[in-house]
Parts: sequence; structure tokens; C-alpha cells
Amino acid sequence: MAHQSELIADDILSYLKQQEEKSLLRFITCGSVDDGKSTLIGRLLWDSKLIFEDQLAALEADSKRVGTQGEEIDYALLLDGLQAEREQGITIDVAYRFFSTDKRKFIVADTPGHEQYTRNMVTGASTADVAVILVDARKGLLTQTRRHSYLVSLVGIRKVVLAVNKMDLIDYDQQIYKEICRDYQSFAADLGFEEICCIPLSALKGDNIISSGGNTPWYQGASLLHHLETVKLPDNSQNKPFRMRVQWVNRPDLDFRGFCGTIASGKVHPGDTILVASSGKQSRVARIITMNGDLDEAVAGQAVTLTLEDEIDISRGDMLAASESKPVASDRLIANIVWLHDKHLLPGRSYLLKMGAATTPVQVAELIYKVNVNSLQKEPGKELELNEIGRCRLNLGSILSCDLYRETRLTGSFILIDRLTNATVGAGMVEEVLPPSDSIPWQELEVDKTALATIKGQKPAVIWITGRRCAGKTTLANLVQKRLHASGRHSCLLDGDNLRRGLNSDLDYTDHGQVEHIRRIGEVAKLTAEAGLIVLVATTSPYAVERSRAREISDDIDFYEIFLDSPRELCVNRDQSGYYQRLQQQPAGQQTLVELNYESPLNAELTLDGSASPEVLAEEVIKLLEEDNPTPEWMI
Repeated sequence: MAHQSELIADDILSYLKQQEEKSLLRFITCGSVDDGKSTLIGRLLWDSKLIFEDQLAALEADSKRVGTQGEEIDYALLLDGLQAEREQGITIDVAYRFFSTDKRKFIVADTPGHEQYTRNMVTGASTADVAVILVDARKGLLTQTRRHSYLVSLVGIRKVVLAVNKMDLIDYDQQIYKEICRDYQSFAADLGFEEICCIPLSALKGDNIISSGGNTPWYQGASLLHHLETVKLPDNSQNKPFRMRVQWVNRPDLDFRGFCGTIASGKVHPGDTILVASSGKQSRVARIITMNGDLDEAVAGQAVTLTLEDEIDISRGDMLAASESKPVASDRLIANIVWLHDKHLLPGRSYLLKMGAATTPVQVAELIYKVNVNSLQKEPGKELELNEIGRCRLNLGSILSCDLYRETRLTGSFILIDRLTNATVGAGMVEEVLPPSDSIPWQELEVDKTALATIKGQKPAVIWITGRRCAGKTTLANLVQKRLHASGRHSCLLDGDNLRRGLNSDLDYTDHGQVEHIRRIGEVAKLTAEAGLIVLVATTSPYAVERSRAREISDDIDFYEIFLDSPRELCVNRDQSGYYQRLQQQPAGQQTLVELNYESPLNAELTLDGSASPEVLAEEVIKLLEEDNPTPEWMI
């Protein structure tokens, strides 16, 4: 590899020491599809003479085989290594490359421009200090350019390079370049960038990549490489308060107990007083252990094992922090969320929130607003679609320690996970920490659910009957309630359609309305069961996640999920409301009724054949209750 530094050949030890002392800049390339991001980085590596001989030979061969530049070198192939990327000529995954010059070391993340892979772009931007946003000089600012700019701002990048690429295709027209720069400056005025540097480029021809001049004599600014070498780095995370989330408790024998993790911010030394953020318990650092021995100091970015002088309770996911700067802890947050999944985000639905090694259930309580990436205006909305961005209020299942994202990225960011598929569906950044829910005192009642159930001589329960529309759920619930009443049991029947006439009359039949409909029924069922009653719920409840959430809401109350499995044809024949008929008669493209996609239970306590007689089915439900509770109060 030909390198600008002669030390690599003459004095390797001095060269390595020089490399160690250089500052490191992480930057990202982003923008719309085919704006030339991969070509730009490939050309930068080529002109900097940072390509090994075997890489050069492979590049020349690949350029002839799958390149897009005829007999010329296709620099994009240095970054686009996946077969699908080379076939389509687009970037799909994030490609990281390390290189260095005499002045600085660099890690560049080449991210995809296609809207479908916005999630990959967010991944690359999350650790970057500078963003190089490319614009095709022929097309100007596009929707994806605006989206990526907003995302760059959202993840905390404050220094931006607007690289107006493909200037050779517009004959290096200065006026077009100025118009693009002016439009971008106007658009980005409210994004909070500290610095926007505009550079006219031709990644393919090499104009203004390494040196200025040539075909743009009217441009007097720095080249791209010179700007990256001299741009001031943001405030180092080592200057912030100490934070480390425990990833593993190392307990190999009786005499050793260490807490492993990567330091998110700050520094730590043996003898420093630190605390466990969740409990407030304090201790002093005894040792800082690494694979290469003990350290006298550890800084942000290092993976270490800490041992403490005192035996205090610390578990995986707990945050260790400087005693003089305790992070906030709450189970209620305001966060900006980038939605990364094909299935939209629904307020009211329960997900898993993972922050570092800590994981807790979370409910998206409210979508406060969505952001229009073109106008940056805040817009109302009921759900977030793929690649949309919104601000949400979150209710967590447990107290979690964190920082605001704008203060510390690693301890203020999280991902959302689908509880059924374990797919990552969203990326979030903590914007505000609300007072914890326990700050509102729980009013203890002297007559509790046990006392209320005892006086009735029964054990409370929630019997949740689910199935398709017109499956016969209410008919079954009525018959079960008659059996309970005949045996002297106190019960209550909550019918989904009846509740829509009163309690839930403000809800529509959209996905969001369905989620909130089921959440409210679950809360009412719990309150009613706590009054000592046996609660029968008859509602479609099409989504497995919401039924699971209803079970969680019931807490320690017995919960029985009964799946009335009636074929759709049978449901259509039973329908007296005309719902299925109206559904079928809707003109194409003018649908006002939507048939919900029913998700059948996988682990229901009882699955019933809906084609059987209701009396037989009711007997099956009663039999289940008797078998599961062979106590006198349940001998019905």
C-alpha cells in the first residue's frame, strides 16, 4: 500500500506511535439513491493512496465484470461488497472503512440512500461526529435528502458537509451550485446544525476530493479531505460524568465479583466513589480490570471490569454512575422515535424497550406529533408508518435510569422490539424524563379484592372469549354466565359491542382504535375482578399483542383465554348485522369498512370448535374452571 507517511517503511514503531496519538473522526455519508456516496468514499481512498495492491487488482477485475463505468475504475465497488448491491448499483447495508492521513484517523460509514433502508442509515449515524450529505447536482434536494438531514440532526450530529456531487454532468455550473446551497441552507435553518460547509464535487472525476481547483476555479474553499482533517471535533464524551451500564456480572468463583461493561461517558479511577443509579447505593472502585491487566484510569469507549470495595446489589442492566452526578430514573419518558418496521406503530400497544443491557416492557401511551421531513412541520397522527418520525410519550414497565440523548448518546438512546417476533421496530432518543408514576401515591383500600371475593364465596377471574366477528362469543358468554348465576356465583359480562355504545363510543375501528378498545376493556375487567366478580369478556380482540397485554393488566387475577374458533364462512352465515355483506359490496377503491386480520391465539387455555352447539361449548368452559380450581368455592 502506498501511503503518504514515509515512517511506515522507515520506522514502524514511530509510525504506530504517531497513529496512536492522532485524533479520530467518525463521519457518515448519506443522501438520496444514486447520489454517489460509495463512489465518493472509493475515490477518497483511491486518491489518498490507501488501497492495498490486492484490493487494487480485485477492484480492476470487478470494474470490468460488474462495474458501471465501462473500461474505467468503478470506485463504488470498494464499498458495495454485497452481490445484491453490485447487481442493483445501490448501497443496502452500512459499510465501514478505516483510513488515516498524516493529520487524522477516520472511520467512515457509507450508508444506503434508498428509503427502504433508512434504518441502516440511522445505525451508521448514531456514532458519527460529522455527516457528509450528498446531493446530485442535476436533481437538487430530494425527499430522502431532507429525511437524512433531519435524522442527522435528530441523532445529535451538529457538523454537516453538503457535498454537491456530479458537477461534471452540469458542466460545473456555479449558478446551479449556489442555488442548491441556498435551498439547503434555508431548509436546514431550523435543524440546529452548528456548521454547514458546502463543497462542489465530482466523485467520479476527483474534483475537490483531495485538492481544490481544476474545473471549479470559482470555488475558493477547502477540499473535502482538508475539511475533514481540520474540522473541530465535538466535545469528547470523556469530559462528561461517568456512566457505565453493566452488561455482565462476572462471578467465576467465591472470591471474585466483577461488573463488566463499556464506559459510555466520563472517566473512572480506582478509589472513585460511584453509585448504582437504580438504588442509590454507593461504593468505591477497587480495581479496573482488562485483558491486558489493571488500569489506573479508564475512559469512555473502553470495555472494562470493575470491582468494588463493598458487596452491593448490582444486576445486568444497572447503570453505574459518578456519585456527584446521578442520572435520572423514571418509568415515564418523552422520546423521539424513528419507526423502522413495515407494521406501523400503534399508540396503546405494548413493546419491549431495550436500552443497553436493560430491557423492560413499554407502552406507547401517546403519539404527540409526527414530523413532516419536507417542511419540518409538526403534524397530528394516530400511528407511525415505516421511516416516519414522531415524538411519543412512553410508559415503562419498570424504573429505568437514563440520560437525555442530547447530553449522552449511549445512555439516552434505545430500541423498541416487537414482543411476538423479537424484531427491532423502532429507534428512540430520550428527549424528556417525566416524574415516575409512583410520584402519584397509590391509595390503599381497606376492603381489598380478597375480602370482596371471600364474602361472595368465590375466586375472582377474567374469562376472555375471543374469536372472529360473529363467531358466537356473546352467545357463549351468556350461557356461561347463566350457569354461574344458577350456581350462586357473582359475575359480570363485558361485551365489546355494548362497550362501544358508551365507554368506548369515542373510538373508531382503525388499528389504533382497536388497540385502545382492548386496553380499556382489560382495565375495566381488572377493576371488576378486583371487586370479587367472575368477569366474562366477549370481544373480537383481533391482535395477539393486545390480548397478551390484557393478561398482564390482570396481574395476579386468574386469566383464561378462550378461543372460539369459528370458520369465516360460518361467521358470514351467522351475521345478522349485515357487516360481511356490506364489506363485500363495497366498490373497489372506495372501501370504508375494513376487515381486521385476526391473529389466532397460540397458547389459549381453551380452544373451542365454533361449529359445535353453544350449550356444549359452555359446558367445556365450566369444565375448565372446575378442573383448574378444584376448591369448594369453584365446585359449580
